[in-house]
Amino acid sequence: MTADPETRKTPADPGSANRSHREVTDSRGRVYRVGETDRDILGHSRKLMVYLPWVAMMAISVSEYAYGSAEDTLSDAHGWTRSNTFWILSVWVFFQAGIAFPAGWLREKGVLTARRAMYIGAVMCLFGFLALSHLDHVMPAIVGFGVVGGVGSGLIYATCINMVGKWFPERRGAKTGFVNGGFAYGSLPFIFIFNYAFDTGDYDEVLDLIGVYVLIVVAVCAWFFKDPPKNWWPADVDPLSHSGSGRNAASLARNPPAVRQYTPKEAIRTGMLPLMWISIVMTAGVSIFGISFQVDYAKEIGFGPLVAASSMGVMAVVNGVGRAVVGRLSDLWGRKTSLVFVIVVLGLAQFGVIWAGDIKSEWLFLFFAFLSGFGGGAFYPMFATLTPDYFGENYNATNYGLVYSGKLVSGLFGGGLGSMVVDAWGYDGAYALAGGVSMAAAAIALLLRQPGRDGRQPAVPVPRTQPAS
Repeated sequence: MTADPETRKTPADPGSANRSHREVTDSRGRVYRVGETDRDILGHSRKLMVYLPWVAMMAISVSEYAYGSAEDTLSDAHGWTRSNTFWILSVWVFFQAGIAFPAGWLREKGVLTARRAMYIGAVMCLFGFLALSHLDHVMPAIVGFGVVGGVGSGLIYATCINMVGKWFPERRGAKTGFVNGGFAYGSLPFIFIFNYAFDTGDYDEVLDLIGVYVLIVVAVCAWFFKDPPKNWWPADVDPLSHSGSGRNAASLARNPPAVRQYTPKEAIRTGMLPLMWISIVMTAGVSIFGISFQVDYAKEIGFGPLVAASSMGVMAVVNGVGRAVVGRLSDLWGRKTSLVFVIVVLGLAQFGVIWAGDIKSEWLFLFFAFLSGFGGGAFYPMFATLTPDYFGENYNATNYGLVYSGKLVSGLFGGGLGSMVVDAWGYDGAYALAGGVSMAAAAIALLLRQPGRDGRQPAVPVPRTQPAS
């Protein structure tokens, strides 16, 4: 028999003496801090904690999603081989994903604030673009752009994703998907710049200006960043009955909150976090492969530069918009269903690209680039929202950092090892392998389930009133 929910008052945070709040405990022992509105804490609407991370994500998207369009010019300017340019991106992906866990750990220990993480990341991104612009030897460029720039982008990415998840615990699918989408379609202007206004005569000026642009945009956004208190829950939604607006109630019914706050060790022991990690390794590898080789494959088939650039532009836009769309759908369908759906779409798109290339059909190629972009981006916000749904918000920076670290492995076989597969098997063989890997990842995602819920307990506990202690 489960314990009755309890309500108890707790001391306010330092500097918040004028705000009244209390802690509510549900029948499973999970604590919710209620009574404070977003305006009480921030002085303004929490919507700003959606728009600012979104803008910052758009700023750093150039590093990954536009890189493939700049590779030919970089190779000519610095004398690099195709493998050199692919490995630079692979190292960037490795460190961009790898920093998520240590950054999350430092944030949750109070060593690194959200604002400070953003500032550091902005400066490191600037250094990365300067290295890509002015260093001719490939190893220093790998260290400058791949390592330093990758860590900087990873600090910004992880901070933005965790920020929006903490401020919207009752409706995180749509909000996280929206913010995550900026990381893809924010690169669109740079894709066309790199294809039409980027050559060996001006490449260094263009890259320097992009680095300054990233620094300024991210630093301005960072100035307003602030995390909510631990266990914070919106004042207009009852955490016990989940009553509130119809939209919030529908989302919580399909995606109930975690039964308690899991530490990273506890999350690993559930078996669900390792499954997430394996699935994201495989899916992100397929996505990164598509980003790295779409333009080159289009050119090899014989399509003109407009189709090549447009295919990457379509992939970037749909990649970003798809994240927002699926994030919203996941509030209605459920996270797991939405995740499996997008991974299957990604796998089918790889086989479609082969077909379009074989019959030399430009419109089919663009269509499957559309599907590949949709599936290749929408799974990221699903993992970002599944993690706090399964393990809670208090340790989400480290828990999601562990899940997202799977991308560091993906970067190796999606970019660098992907180029070896293309050399050995050709594009058809590489795309067929990518499609098979994606289908296997979908099968693994089917095994996911929320820890602590055995299907016999109600998803929403019915509270009974009890005097506050």
